[in-house]
Amino acid sequence: MKLVFCGTPAFAVPTLKLALRAGYDVPLVVTQPDRPVGRGQVMTAPPVKTAAMEAGIRILQPEKIKNNLELRAELEAIRPDAILVVAYGRIIPKWMLDLPRLGNLNLHGSLLPKYRGAAPVQWAIANGEPATGATTMRLDEGLDTGDILLQREMALAPSMTAVDVFPLLAEMGADLMMETLRQLEAGTLRPQKQDESKASLAPILTRDDGRMDFSKPAMTLFNRWRGFQPWPGAWTMLGGKKLVVHRMLPTEVGRGKARLPGELLVDEETIFAACGDGTWLELVEVQPEGKRRMTAAEFLRGHAVESGD
Repeated sequence: MKLVFCGTPAFAVPTLKLALRAGYDVPLVVTQPDRPVGRGQVMTAPPVKTAAMEAGIRILQPEKIKNNLELRAELEAIRPDAILVVAYGRIIPKWMLDLPRLGNLNLHGSLLPKYRGAAPVQWAIANGEPATGATTMRLDEGLDTGDILLQREMALAPSMTAVDVFPLLAEMGADLMMETLRQLEAGTLRPQKQDESKASLAPILTRDDGRMDFSKPAMTLFNRWRGFQPWPGAWTMLGGKKLVVHRMLPTEVGRGKARLPGELLVDEETIFAACGDGTWLELVEVQPEGKRRMTAAEFLRGHAVESGD
């Protein structure tokens, strides 16, 4: 089988590498353009580009693809059996959907139809789901609405963050995509329509998603912190300045000590924050605005923080 691969971040790399190891012919990789990264705004290649360069595969990095005649001519000349799409970050136009005989096959990081959209892994964890998974599907013109090909579930431990889950799901998803290709080749795969009544959305994350709402229960805030790693993380305002919370834990310590949501309880070298439903969070590691990250004890030594703040 001849494949074209479309993908951009590290999540997509295992699928590309496994396709090559499985012996598929991949003459072209399509990925997003290099972008400036970090404080120095250094132009950086996406991880898929780096993997493709190491494998000696031709790379295209179009800014737009909908009316891209160069890309269309290239794909029509290749005549791939399938186009694999893994976290590419662009909507696939109809001409591209119609091109390969097996369609555009997408690896999505959720158990569709739940968590359609840009951030399925993060929102599943943030919502406290006990499990997530990977789905291969045949793309159509909707938002993650295509027919399901295969699915595989993965349990989520209560301590797992998105940073922990992404590489595990990427490896599991790569294996699932190879199984999908094998079954499509053999003609044994029967696509299934998605149940629209069970659909939910996982919209792209914003900075404000990381803002802590202490009227919510401590476990809700903890799950959102887990899901929103490394960005937008969890942050609040203290004394008019931003305070990022890098590590936190729900705790029973403050139970029974009535406080308004958002009020602090300082106990020697430990900081607790009152949350909704009489629950409490321990703020284990924080980062004041303009400073490095530090333990609660270090923070208390350098900042005048008291119970009731």
